[in-house]
Amino acid sequence: MDAKPIIGISVGDLNGIGMEIIMKTFQNPDVLSICTPVVFATSKVASFHRRALKIENFNFNIVHEIDKIQVNKANLFNTWKEDVNIQLGAENAQVGSFALKSIEKACEFLENGKIDALLTAPINKAAIQSEDFKFSGHTDYLEERFKSKATMMLISDHMRMALATVHIPISEVAAALNEELIVSRLKTIHNSLKTDFNISKGKIAVLGLNPHAGDNGVIGKEEEEIIRPAIQKASDQGIMAFGPYSADGFFGSNAYSKFDAILSMYHDQGLIAFKSISFGEGVNYSAGLPIVRTSPDHGTGFDIAGKGLADESSFRQALYMAIEIAKNRKENKALEKNALKKQRKQDH
Repeated sequence: MDAKPIIGISVGDLNGIGMEIIMKTFQNPDVLSICTPVVFATSKVASFHRRALKIENFNFNIVHEIDKIQVNKANLFNTWKEDVNIQLGAENAQVGSFALKSIEKACEFLENGKIDALLTAPINKAAIQSEDFKFSGHTDYLEERFKSKATMMLISDHMRMALATVHIPISEVAAALNEELIVSRLKTIHNSLKTDFNISKGKIAVLGLNPHAGDNGVIGKEEEEIIRPAIQKASDQGIMAFGPYSADGFFGSNAYSKFDAILSMYHDQGLIAFKSISFGEGVNYSAGLPIVRTSPDHGTGFDIAGKGLADESSFRQALYMAIEIAKNRKENKALEKNALKKQRKQDH
């Protein structure tokens, strides 16, 4: 029997709901039957949240060495020695600095092959900013750390929504779009569908930028000058990309259900539709990275932190997705290795 994947979990902002959704998820022993989780925090932090939430029937297996983690248990790797002044619901830069310590330690073990995937609990983007973290979020940090470009993809049972541009002002979107960017995104989506989701010939819908997808240049020229040529170039390279589609009609007519993935031109164009259809069950996936990273589709929940009200559904789905993709990548790597061996034998 194959070993269960080891899923590393960065704890997120300690003043938020990260530890709550982690503990609620792993209270279910069935979850521990499909993976071996290891949370990067400290036993003191876990005890604080457990007391605040009055969770009495759950304990982590505390380890100081990654090789000491145990299967069928929720493991916690003691990541720092300092005490933390946790103030649930407050934005605090000092507390935010520990979210970075958690991420850094998880990435260290990813690089060393000690864990198979990373699941990130939500950070507060303002609180985590420092000399060591000058990024708009996890994705930018991971791109620099692993020297690669990621495509943000939101995933649910209903759709896989990728973004051409992400966290930039709406006034800058048109200028940021170009043929090279869109082709690059389509390549990443195509490869991810094949490697991460075992969809060998995935159909990708591409949304237009302007109302009515530009109406043949009457309402903006980006579709004719940038988006359509990019789709053609991707198609010439064997990528099944179609469009551009007018976003309102595309979602209103249920056309999204006929595609394996969608590429939207900017953040809200894609995510308003995604969250309207899949809120609470969506997963944020960083496609294109050499490592597997998922996260829930919500933030730190400062307004409900410590009240026991946090819903762990999206976090649990992000865990399942990390497990699935880690297994798919491992299987595809083994298939490629076997194919190479056969090819070498034939060559000789």
